[in-house]
Amino acid sequence: MLAAYASAVNPDDPFAALSVGEIEPPDVPEDWTRIPLAAASLNHHDLWSLAGVGLRAEQCPMILGTDAVGRNDNGHLTVVYPVIGDASLADETLDPKRTLLSELHPGTLAEHVAAPERNLVPAPPGWTAAEAACLPTTFLTAWRMLTTRGRLPADGAVLVQGTGGGVATAAIVLAKALGARVYATGRDPGRREQAAAIGAIPVEAGDRLPERMDLVIDSVGAPVMSHSIKSLKPGGRLVNCGATGGPVAEVDLRHVFFKQLEILGSTMGTRDELVEVIRFCAERDVKPVIDSTFPLADAEQALRRLASGEAFGKVVLVNE
Repeated sequence: MLAAYASAVNPDDPFAALSVGEIEPPDVPEDWTRIPLAAASLNHHDLWSLAGVGLRAEQCPMILGTDAVGRNDNGHLTVVYPVIGDASLADETLDPKRTLLSELHPGTLAEHVAAPERNLVPAPPGWTAAEAACLPTTFLTAWRMLTTRGRLPADGAVLVQGTGGGVATAAIVLAKALGARVYATGRDPGRREQAAAIGAIPVEAGDRLPERMDLVIDSVGAPVMSHSIKSLKPGGRLVNCGATGGPVAEVDLRHVFFKQLEILGSTMGTRDELVEVIRFCAERDVKPVIDSTFPLADAEQALRRLASGEAFGKVVLVNE
């Protein structure tokens, strides 16, 4: 079958480790279900895997991808929940052995995708495959950050740091639909304009905000840590899901203890939360921001678009 996979790992030149071509369908657990791919969205996780972050050379070849939408036997679109963890736990993301597709098990950038039956969730009615493919990682991550972890209050104020990425754009449209006032930072004026077009109040990176925030959504990390903490009101929460700008940040603890702030980590979300955000999007007519779509065979071009940092919203592969 056609797939995009890591044939090796290469920290110096990740694209040298990428192969796009025919591969034998890999073995998966006997009780898993295999469905034909309709669409798959890309994430920086795919680029990190090629660089050897979370993936070892001896695991290769490894099919990339955490996000996918396939079609079941009735032809209906089905979202693949990508977390493989202990389903008996109330929150499988807290399973110390939990993993994502493409880490220990084959990923989603292939003509057929395999996952446990419980990980297959009906897509929102009327959505295209490309739209639904944006749900498993970015929308699920943003939803958990805003609700479960961030506890965004009704009519609250939220700052999204670093507009343009998948989680950031998802957080903007979801927070708006939840009734929040949404601010979004960006260094590039064009990207700030794009953020404004989807409902955010644009702010130049590092600028003072017109009000204090209940919640800051951050996937950037070190470069924005000081700004994030200073932007919060007393009792506010900073929720971080990544460190694309650097993982080691300085924290002025005087702000933290005096204002009684919370600094929270968040990773992905539960299957139940995926069902929640799908239902919410269907009821509120919330749709993802898609930067571009490519055929599966053009996966390298799509991954280079993601790696360029120029994409606003999701880059999606389609296979229909």
